[in-house]
Amino acid sequence: MIKKASLLTALSVTAFSGWAQDSNPDTMVVTANRFQQPVNTVLAPTSIVTREDIERWQSQSITDVMSRLPGVDIAQSGGLGSTSSTFIRGTESRHVLVLIDGVPLNTAGISNVPDLSQIPVSLVQRIEYIRGPRSALYGSDAIGGVINIITGRDKPGGEISAGVGSHGYQTYDGSFQQVYDKTKITLGGNYTYTRGFDIDAQDAPRQPDRDGFMSKSLFGSVEQQLTDNLSGFVRGFGYDNRTAYDGYDHYDANYMVDGRPDTRQLYSQNWDTGLRYHQGFYESQLVAGYGRSKDQNYDPSKGRYASSATTDDVKQYTAQWLNTFTVGHGNIGAGVDWQKQKTQAGTGYLDNGYEQHNTGVFLSAMQQFDSVTLEAAARNDDNSNFDNHSTWQTSAAWEFIDGYRIIGSYGTAYKAPTMSQIHSASYGNPDLKPEESKQWEGGFEGLSGPVNWRVTGYRNDIDNLIDSDPHTYRYYNVGEARIKGVEATAQFDTGPLGHQISYDYVDPRNAKTNEVLARRSKQQVKYQLDWQVWDLDWNVAYRYLGTRYDVAVDPTTYSSERVKMGGVSLWDVAVSYPVTSHLTVRGKIANLFDKDYETVYGYETAGREYTLSGSYTF
Repeated sequence: MIKKASLLTALSVTAFSGWAQDSNPDTMVVTANRFQQPVNTVLAPTSIVTREDIERWQSQSITDVMSRLPGVDIAQSGGLGSTSSTFIRGTESRHVLVLIDGVPLNTAGISNVPDLSQIPVSLVQRIEYIRGPRSALYGSDAIGGVINIITGRDKPGGEISAGVGSHGYQTYDGSFQQVYDKTKITLGGNYTYTRGFDIDAQDAPRQPDRDGFMSKSLFGSVEQQLTDNLSGFVRGFGYDNRTAYDGYDHYDANYMVDGRPDTRQLYSQNWDTGLRYHQGFYESQLVAGYGRSKDQNYDPSKGRYASSATTDDVKQYTAQWLNTFTVGHGNIGAGVDWQKQKTQAGTGYLDNGYEQHNTGVFLSAMQQFDSVTLEAAARNDDNSNFDNHSTWQTSAAWEFIDGYRIIGSYGTAYKAPTMSQIHSASYGNPDLKPEESKQWEGGFEGLSGPVNWRVTGYRNDIDNLIDSDPHTYRYYNVGEARIKGVEATAQFDTGPLGHQISYDYVDPRNAKTNEVLARRSKQQVKYQLDWQVWDLDWNVAYRYLGTRYDVAVDPTTYSSERVKMGGVSLWDVAVSYPVTSHLTVRGKIANLFDKDYETVYGYETAGREYTLSGSYTF
């Protein structure tokens, strides 16, 4: 992403923050328009989570972090490390683009759903979350929004930490950053383990066991200032996860059970290197990356390479060239993205390995004219599976009274079909087209006394949804969805107390049957209270998850029925205390009132959990 602080000297500073966790007008974001800009100049609803937020909340996973943010609904099949789906503003879980340091997650186009539960929270230095369509800048997947997970550390020094908790939870973490003249080196690692609990999956054969999770991760980077105008970097990270779950019997060619895969082993490694250049009104960045993930599901008693086991082995190669020019009271941006994914035989249940590549070219512009701000972007993607696809978006804001503005936007977005959906001999369709979205949004935001607020209404029409024919089981572009919603956010301080609150109403429906889409809460309320008393730093979080629908499957007859799941109110309490200037101890109670609820029908959640941790900085 391109550093562009000088660009915004021409833009006015207002109170608007888009419900960022860090509401300082000097806070910079890189994800919204692919160049660095103050958060108060971003027209799309934006949330920022820093490492300090994550430590204050004492979050064990990225799913826990994201569940606190506006527009996000998480459906998770159990506890820590279990499979999760992220729904943004009622869109499908496959309609969110997940980036790690600006690079697309390399398994999402294979599994079709980015699983945030598998990305270690220890890697996170910062999360930038943009709501609304962003395909005009990023290409495929960015229908509901974009989540950019930025790794590493943001300042020199070191930190070690350790924690324990319910269900045998334990975690050990360390990170270090040192600056030598013009060279900056960052290193870090983490080990996390939990015995877990019995998720008691109702749609699988009964397995009375603990469904635990273990994760090991490492990251590192070297940054070098080569000249006054040119810098370079090399960075990498990897993780090795093992998750236990309730699996299904696997049958051989003679219809005999030859195993019950109930363990997932995921290896992932990612490397990228790049150059950044800035000179006057022009800035540029060139980045090349490589990633590989190996996702195995197997029966431990049979082994990872038994006939009942599956392996998804994916390699991804990426390149980005991004450019920004300061023009007038704004900027013009242009860039090229190239991506190649290569799979091994067996990936996505396919007998052969396949390869796909995509080249995207985009152009963007932003200008401010007194009280009016205008944005526009357009992009064309040339994909080896479906040729060319173009998207565009535009936004406008008018500050009609000092401190108050109205915002309107329209954008198109798309989701590319996966290689399995195209190439499978049993159910694939080489003629599949991308899923297409058209989204309208309008809202008001302002600063009323101490309250920084925003109210937004939106409508998202999604056509060409890929679904399977109930008779042939082949995939076709047959689905349509119509999503309407309202999002309201506010943040304010009352004395020593800091408040953040959001309300989401979403009506996601199948446009052909008018049926409400599954696993999405109709209403959500999220509230966070922060304050300090006698050096104790408190955080209280409240979430109301409204009613939602799901499908119940009988594991014996495989018959299914639609079920309605009731709403639930959840409270978390976290406190930290600085024993010395270097040593801090923390404690948390999650699900304080031990509510029994599910976000996926038939999969139990953890109930009340306790954690205790300490960290030492140096």
